This record gives sequence, C-alpha cells and structure tokens, in this order.
Amino acid sequence: MNSYEHELVVSLRRAAEQLESTHTLRDVDQTLGEIVRAAVETMRCVDAGGITITEDRNVTSRGPSSEAVTKLDQLQTELAEGPCVDVITELPDDGVIVAQDLDGADAQRWPRFAPQAVEAGYRAILSTRLSTQEGIQAALNLYAAKPHAFDLDARLTAGLFGVQAAVLLYGSEQAAHLQRALDSRDVIGQAKGILMERFAVDDAQAFQMLVRSSQDTNIKLVDVARFLQEEAARRSQAPADPPTEA
Repeated sequence: MNSYEHELVVSLRRAAEQLESTHTLRDVDQTLGEIVRAAVETMRCVDAGGITITEDRNVTSRGPSSEAVTKLDQLQTELAEGPCVDVITELPDDGVIVAQDLDGADAQRWPRFAPQAVEAGYRAILSTRLSTQEGIQAALNLYAAKPHAFDLDARLTAGLFGVQAAVLLYGSEQAAHLQRALDSRDVIGQAKGILMERFAVDDAQAFQMLVRSSQDTNIKLVDVARFLQEEAARRSQAPADPPTEA
C-alpha cells in the first residue's frame, strides 16, 4: 500500500468512526463537514468542496470548505445548471458528473454557470450523487483550480467519500422520520387523555372520536390531536370566572 492509499484508508476510517458517534442534527452537520474536509485533504487534485442538499426547493450547502463554495453550490440550483444539477437529474450509472474544463469545452454545456465558477477560481468540478429520495436531493461537489484534474482514481475516491456522506444523510433522514412518528404518537396520546377525562370515555372510544373528527373535517389525525392539545392548554391558562353573587 503506497502513502496515498494509506492516507485514504485512514481518512475513511476516521469518517466512519465519526458516523458511529453521530447522534444529533448538529453532529450530522459537523460530520458532513469532516467528510468534505477529508475529501479535500486526501484528494490532492481537489481545492475545495461542499455538499448541496435541496429539499422542497430550499437549497442548503452543508460542510462547505469556503464561502465561495457555498455560493457556487447554491448558484447551480438557482440556475438549474451545472454538474451538481445534472448528477441529480440525469442519474448517470456511476452517480458521477465531471466538468473537466469550465473555461474550455464544458463552458458550452453550462454557459451561465461556467463563467462564474471560473471567475471564482475553479476550472474543474466533480459532483457525486448522494440521494434521490422524494423531496430530497443531495450531491457532494468537489472543486479543482486546474483543468482536467479528475482522473479515474479521483472519480473512484470521490465515490468512496460520497458513500460515507450518503450513509450519514440516509441515517439522519430515517431518524428524523422516526422522531416525527414518535412526536405524533405523543400528541395523539395526550389528546386521547383529554377526551377520556372530558367525556368519561375509554382509550378506544377516545381514539375513535379523534378518527371520526379527522374524517368529518378532512384534517389529519395528528392535527386534530394537536388542536385539542392546544385548546386544552388555552383553557388551563384562561382566568377563572368570578363567583356570582347570591
């Protein structure tokens, strides 16, 4: 194993260890930044990098190595043009799109984005697709100052770092879905308790009341439960009526 391969293995192992210790959203952002940093430091042809995540048309740049990368990552989505956009929309078999010379042949492919990337100091970009789930699109974007910086080895190495980032994103998305499910269950449970106390019904009857209200109003069950919860909170905070005189 040569020094470059050893450096790559050590970097990936370090990223994997950080993934195992990730527990919160803040940890996710920090670890994404570590993956980007490791890719930039390990791949000598790369000068900067970042991860673009587009969800419900909102674009965020996670773990960027510079402010210029943040702007270029967002610019690709705003213009609907660039390697990052193509790797998500065109779905290449290997999940990679490479722009080898944005001041040369690739300038015609992305005529609005390419000049701004060159002006920012980057001639080549490699984008690796991380996620194509419904509503969420993500890519690892690596920037190089020199043209034709990305050979086959660079593409394979970028793919390995992309796998690390993709696993982290998938895990955080599943954790978020699970947390929302648990939150919904808690809200529904509290709403059932309110109905059981107010109407002297049992657990099953209270749940059926929530279901019937949801069907009659065409409002999601959890939203009906949340309304009851908020309404009960308002009642508890309202001042008591003054006693009436005899």
